[in-house]
Amino acid sequence: MGIYTIFEKNIKHTEKVDEIFEKLVEQLQELLPDFSKHLAVDSKAISSAAQGKNGNQTPNGRRDTDADYGKKEYRGQNKNGSLWEKIVKWFGYKLHSVVDATYELPVAYKVTKASASDITEGHALLEQMEEKQLEILKTAETLVGDKGYDDTKLIKKCWDQYQIKPVIDIRNMWKDGEETRLLNGRTNVTYNYKGNVYCYCPKTNTKREMTNGGFEKDRSTLKKLCPAKQYGIICQGQEACPVAQGLRIPLTEDRRIFTPIDRASYKWGKEYDKRASVERVNSRLDVSFGFELHTIRGMAKMKLRCGLALCVMLAMDERRIKGKQKEKMRSLVAAA
Repeated sequence: MGIYTIFEKNIKHTEKVDEIFEKLVEQLQELLPDFSKHLAVDSKAISSAAQGKNGNQTPNGRRDTDADYGKKEYRGQNKNGSLWEKIVKWFGYKLHSVVDATYELPVAYKVTKASASDITEGHALLEQMEEKQLEILKTAETLVGDKGYDDTKLIKKCWDQYQIKPVIDIRNMWKDGEETRLLNGRTNVTYNYKGNVYCYCPKTNTKREMTNGGFEKDRSTLKKLCPAKQYGIICQGQEACPVAQGLRIPLTEDRRIFTPIDRASYKWGKEYDKRASVERVNSRLDVSFGFELHTIRGMAKMKLRCGLALCVMLAMDERRIKGKQKEKMRSLVAAA
């Protein structure tokens, strides 16, 4: 009889697993002062051991009457400029998790049916953390997410409510095919949906991207600087340019596009790269905890198995830190 089967047969209150998980997170916060400073959010598709919905929904131990169908779409661009698309469909569940992006460890999680929206559950995870793990929201500085979490309300909630800087990839929601829009109150400044800001020479109409001057928290504005001044470029219309001294863009210009960490900055890209941390946590669940090939059916068992796996992940690294083996963190092979 496997260890997980023993747990499933003997554990009487699955909510105890959540309590153990939260306690382990608290202990890691005490051991690692920068734990949960940088967060990443993502969802993981987990197929049910059942093949699909059955017309007969009477539970019999082999059917899964809790699961439903989910779909994830991935799009990107190859180095040669060609576009690619990948669609994943499955029958089962989703594990939604927030992880520490530095140590690649789970901080909060939820298990839902496969059809649950990432945006909806992203809000739910933050609300769950506000209720149970408020201290993490108070100390976190950034939250990274892919396009599945591109939502104005979620971006506003992160910054306005928790002072967490959202680093969430953006979809092109401009339906009329326009590449740029005129910045409000300006005659020679435009921006695109990715947050790049351009100025146009008053004499030659030459288009140049403005440089980043940082975020002014007290003003809630992004500062943009004249590229001619910053790079020593000769601009014939510089003297007549209304933005030669730079400009400030209020976040309220467009809360999705303009965020506390400028989307057009090197820093945004560097922070977004931390999203790989949650992907690696999800990969470990498949490879080291058996979620790639399992026999789990039903929401209760799926929640229990996910919770136990995440608890083991936390407990192993907690023991390594206490044993002065911090360098072995993230390894599920080295002895704890």
